[in-house]
Amino acid sequence: MSILLEKHIIELLQDRDDKAISLLYKHYGDTLYGVAYKVVRDEELAQDILQESFIKIWKKSDTYDATKAKLFTWLFRITRNTAIDKLRSVNTKSDKEIQIDVSDVYNLGVNSTRPEFMDVQENLDKIEPKYQMVLDALFFQGMTQQEASDELNIPLGTIKSRLKIGLRELRKIYGDALSLMIILSLTL
Repeated sequence: MSILLEKHIIELLQDRDDKAISLLYKHYGDTLYGVAYKVVRDEELAQDILQESFIKIWKKSDTYDATKAKLFTWLFRITRNTAIDKLRSVNTKSDKEIQIDVSDVYNLGVNSTRPEFMDVQENLDKIEPKYQMVLDALFFQGMTQQEASDELNIPLGTIKSRLKIGLRELRKIYGDALSLMIILSLTL
């Protein structure tokens, strides 16, 4: 690209002239698309990023300073940063999505939920009362650890310790299957 054309585009950008965007797209669009694609490796996403980048370029046109960077360098940075942000956003969103089709929770079947594990509340009396109170508050009254601490007037650290010890005592009664039952009761 000639220096005169670049200066003309910069002037149009600073004057907020619509012609600047079409000239930018014509002369830099393919290259900036390549920058976006190199980051995300997805054609459709790269096209979205290119469009978002041009919107940012238009909105930030008054911040461009020719003494700090060449026009292409400025365009490149905006496009690359937009692509990186979009990639992070997509990855974060997919990490947060619940993937029921790969979850084992719903595939336990009748054999995994045995009746002898359904009477946990009735067997709490087999452990010390201080652990009973904490387990009852957390699992059967639905309190959070902080709520149990406030309600029972017991420090939060003590609640956590008694929970851990109480579960260990129940495991002695029920075996390792108790852990699965507790996890299921908390998630369902």
